[in-house]
Amino acid sequence: MRKLSALLIVKNERKHLPDVIDTLGFADEIIAVDSFSDDGTFEFLKDDPRVHCVQKQFVDYPSQRNYCMELAANDWVFFVDADERVPVKLAEEIQLLLKQDSLANGYQIYRQFYYKREKLRFSGLQTDKALRLFDRTKGQYRAEKLVHETLDLSQPVGILKNKLDHYFFDDYQTYRSKMITYGKMKGLELYQRGKKYQSAKQFFKTIYKFLNHYLIRLGILDGAKGFIVAKLNARSVWERYKELKRLSLSPKE
Repeated sequence: MRKLSALLIVKNERKHLPDVIDTLGFADEIIAVDSFSDDGTFEFLKDDPRVHCVQKQFVDYPSQRNYCMELAANDWVFFVDADERVPVKLAEEIQLLLKQDSLANGYQIYRQFYYKREKLRFSGLQTDKALRLFDRTKGQYRAEKLVHETLDLSQPVGILKNKLDHYFFDDYQTYRSKMITYGKMKGLELYQRGKKYQSAKQFFKTIYKFLNHYLIRLGILDGAKGFIVAKLNARSVWERYKELKRLSLSPKE
């Protein structure tokens, strides 16, 4: 059976850590890279004998993930975010998979989103999946994708049957802050790619993002929760172009 390294990149995730670590017991090792948290995250991880934790200053998500991969003792790695949980059935599916003679280079995993511990059934998230389980010798995260980082991995890539639980929304202010941060990083990404700011694009892409989540992807069926998710995703797009505008107008050094 192939051995597996479970990997986490974290910052100020103390409240989530006991639960997520407990669901990773099927892995042969757990590695966490902490971005100098100030809420006790690092201290908690250092005191847990199941986890090997190091600290690295955060620059961007791709470099943080690639660094974490380098620390793994095993070729097969499984990235999990602190606000995610691995259900027993998914853990069993991964264990059975790694016993097979022939494998794809990696596997995408569907995610079940939870809003304040309640299942979110629509809102554009019902088909969400991420490439989290893979042979690290076959790929790296692309440096230019600062947010929603992309793994360059050669085919074939499979899809697992069971879902990963994602408790992405605990409170409004935390999620709002996260979406604004993501938006600013996407703005930096656009700037680095040489994109020009256009006010019409900022307006129409923001409106489309809201309508896509709320109407097209049926967020309206999630009630007030769907409205908030659509609103904050649209806010992230607005912040993206706001940041692009700021960078475009900044004096060049």
